[in-house]
Amino acid sequence: MVAEAPPASPQTTGLRRTVRTVTTAPLESIEDLALQRTSSGDAEVDRVLGGGWVPGAALLLAGEPGIGKSTLLLQLARHAVDAGRTVLYVAGEESLAQIKLRAERLGLAGGLVATRDVDARALADHLVRTSPDLVVVDSIQTLRADDEGIPGSLTQVRDGTALLTRAAKESDATLMLIGHVTKQGTIAGPKVVEHMVDATFSLESAAGYRVLRALKNRFGPAGEVGVFEMGDAGMAAVANPSAAFLAERPAGVPGSVVVAALEGQRPLLLEVQALASKSPYASPKRVVQGLDGRRVDVVLAVLERRMDLPLAGLDVFVNVAGGLRLTDPGADLAVALAVWSAVTNRPLPEDAAVVGEVGLAGEIRGVGQLARRVAEAQRVGFATVIGPRHPDLPGGGCRDLSEAVARVHAPAPAASR
Repeated sequence: MVAEAPPASPQTTGLRRTVRTVTTAPLESIEDLALQRTSSGDAEVDRVLGGGWVPGAALLLAGEPGIGKSTLLLQLARHAVDAGRTVLYVAGEESLAQIKLRAERLGLAGGLVATRDVDARALADHLVRTSPDLVVVDSIQTLRADDEGIPGSLTQVRDGTALLTRAAKESDATLMLIGHVTKQGTIAGPKVVEHMVDATFSLESAAGYRVLRALKNRFGPAGEVGVFEMGDAGMAAVANPSAAFLAERPAGVPGSVVVAALEGQRPLLLEVQALASKSPYASPKRVVQGLDGRRVDVVLAVLERRMDLPLAGLDVFVNVAGGLRLTDPGADLAVALAVWSAVTNRPLPEDAAVVGEVGLAGEIRGVGQLARRVAEAQRVGFATVIGPRHPDLPGGGCRDLSEAVARVHAPAPAASR
């Protein structure tokens, strides 16, 4: 007779870990008080955040060394302290004396609590016990999740971020993490860090200004931008970014076109430049800065095929003046007219701004929030806006590239004697 063994208990199978009960709650029973936003104290930052700080949110800010990440967050810490909120600043890269010196220069007299402890487990426990309103960690590359780990390694960055993110959720603290970038401009560390956090922001330099851009945001629109100017007292918001970006635009130069772009929910006027020159190579060069190179290639192909513009023997250079990165497909028409102007050596009217997506058949397609783009262009002083057919456009707009070229076709400059 063979006796059968009793079935194994679920608590002792596999890795022999204890199975705990999962806590659940109906969604309608959750109070939404913790979801209320708190102003950061800076309207331009609030625009990029989507309305302000969210309790329990984990945010990541990345940028080049010296771009102003620590300065901006110290300013926001000052606003939080002035509003009576508790702030913890984790200084992993600077001494506390250096932090105090910069804080005093930015007008932060007191109320900021700082530490140089970069032990992620100890910091997470401190967050849960004290529940500060705002926590700034400078930077995640200095965190250490275990005693044997090397700060900056992939596992330490990943595990340290995970520990602090979970602690922020439990304590309703707003967690702001500073991250490094690689030589290619991407955020340093494992990609999973960007998935862990609720929002990812980048701080960039363009035309002498600082541009805060939302790359990912669970609490607001991605792609939103804020423009700042760095000064002795820190960063100050630029009141009129469109005029600032166009301040150095040359007048009457072929290849220069103003585009009514939309970054996030913000209309911006930017200058798109193009230059065409005879190529000494068998394969002409195509150099693009600030735009998607593949979209520019498509626009060039449409110009050659639909408009009979001879580009086969020309090197073509396309650039967004000032170094700003433009992701709006509505910049297609600006690229097309800038290249057309550069090749034919005929400038566009000074009071004209353009917007529109270009299709493969040469048609000009509609873009989002056209009325806001037109209003911004007219506010800055561009009376003529050329774009797709739409009642919001003066003159009704254009059907295709041929009509757009006819609208902006200025007479060729007279030859000098």
